[in-house]
Amino acid sequence: METVAKGAAQAAVTGNTAQPGTGSATPTGTGTDSGRVTWTDTGTESVRRTRTGRVAEAAAGKSTAPAASCRAARPRADALRNRERIVSAARELFVEFGPDVALDDVARRAGVGNATLYRNFPDRAALTHEVVLAVTSRITLRAEEAVAAESDPFAALSRFVHAAADERIGALCPMISGVFDKDHPDLLAERDRLEEAVAGLVSRAQSAGRLRTDIAVGDVLVALSQLTRPLPGIACQGIDRFTHRHLQLFLDGLATPARSELPGSAATLEDLRRS
Repeated sequence: METVAKGAAQAAVTGNTAQPGTGSATPTGTGTDSGRVTWTDTGTESVRRTRTGRVAEAAAGKSTAPAASCRAARPRADALRNRERIVSAARELFVEFGPDVALDDVARRAGVGNATLYRNFPDRAALTHEVVLAVTSRITLRAEEAVAAESDPFAALSRFVHAAADERIGALCPMISGVFDKDHPDLLAERDRLEEAVAGLVSRAQSAGRLRTDIAVGDVLVALSQLTRPLPGIACQGIDRFTHRHLQLFLDGLATPARSELPGSAATLEDLRRS
């Protein structure tokens, strides 16, 4: 009886409830030092050791806050979906109208309120940054996939061109037009990855004798951007029905043997940065 009484007293001190006749203690979280407790133990000595260890942790400066408080900082699923919808809508509108499209139109296309848009992206620069970063990364992935999927270098280039159109490469117009800060470290890293991937596609196709040699990477990227966008200021929702036809005509013009002499000189990546 004396042992049971001691066990009950220990459980009361630690905020636990003893099971009669067994000495088991299950944390209730009501004691003065109750924190994250995930165990059920048996015997008063286990209760005493656990309590002592928790006090020692607190003295050492270790957090005993509930795990739920850490999880609370993660964005909710609906918040993430809203952010993705905003970026997707902005990507489409950048293609249709350019990067100066009204942010109210972006919110409307995304199906969210203006407050939700500005909560995610406080200004146009933040939204443009996210769109360019996302599109650049996805297009680079498509270039890498084309290399892996096609043994013929020109077929790989063709596959990439059509895939880049589907990823809305025209949304990268801020990187060409100069109205966007292109020197952010994240953007520079993604741009370098994209340029390296496309340069590899072009180089391999030329080395195989399948791609005319009087063009350069800049020619491919500029043509892609122009052929995948409607005329400035004109929303053309049905442009996709023409895009891939025109891109195929473009690819036919790139293939060897060249059927004409191109005016001017090949457009390099450096030309694009200076423009």
